[in-house]
Amino acid sequence: MINNFFTSIFFLLFSLTNPGTNTEVPVAAAKAAVTAETAVTAMDVYNGIDANGLSMPEFECFSKALAGYNKLTEKGAIKKHLLTVIDFSKSSNSKRLWIIDMDANKVLYNTLVAHGRNSGNEFATTFSNEQSSNKSSLGFYATGELYVGKHGQSLRLDGLEKGINSNARARAVVMHAADYVSENFIKQHTRLGRSLGCPALPNNLNKEIIKLITGKSCLFIYHPTKSYLKTSKLLS
Repeated sequence: MINNFFTSIFFLLFSLTNPGTNTEVPVAAAKAAVTAETAVTAMDVYNGIDANGLSMPEFECFSKALAGYNKLTEKGAIKKHLLTVIDFSKSSNSKRLWIIDMDANKVLYNTLVAHGRNSGNEFATTFSNEQSSNKSSLGFYATGELYVGKHGQSLRLDGLEKGINSNARARAVVMHAADYVSENFIKQHTRLGRSLGCPALPNNLNKEIIKLITGKSCLFIYHPTKSYLKTSKLLS
């Protein structure tokens, strides 16, 4: 498969340098080939991850998380080789947060996580960067510092996408523990509890998770919202 890919690239480059060749079609084909190469690379990474007896995020979600993670790492915006992925296309009753060690290629955690109360009930459907919206914000974040607040030990988050999640710190969108993030709450209410926009975690995992990912690791909150996917410069 790899040999066929490079053979195609060689042919395309030859066509582009041949004056008698129509360059419009080869240029389009070359872009498609590069896109295909990127997809193969993401799939290779995905297939190489040790799930560690846990579940894996869907490939569509992971591939976008990986694309942004790579760009942010190259820019120096991310310092730790940890990737936290939250898939808000999934039911809040499912374990839709993953922490992946990108050096060891291993899933470290897979757990429940809450979305904002105004983003939806069981499923999150709408998102906002606005103050007092009580909605979750999509996109890429860098984890900040630990602090002790009204929910106990918590982790500040810095949104890295202007107009999408850039107000996260000002909105006090943080990771913290919550009683309503539990299997018992789901049994009693048929859905997970909701936050004011924070990706809240189970009480029994909060401290170890936020201690692990603090200090400029990458957090990605995904949902197949077309406006976000088209707007995000980290996914272009």
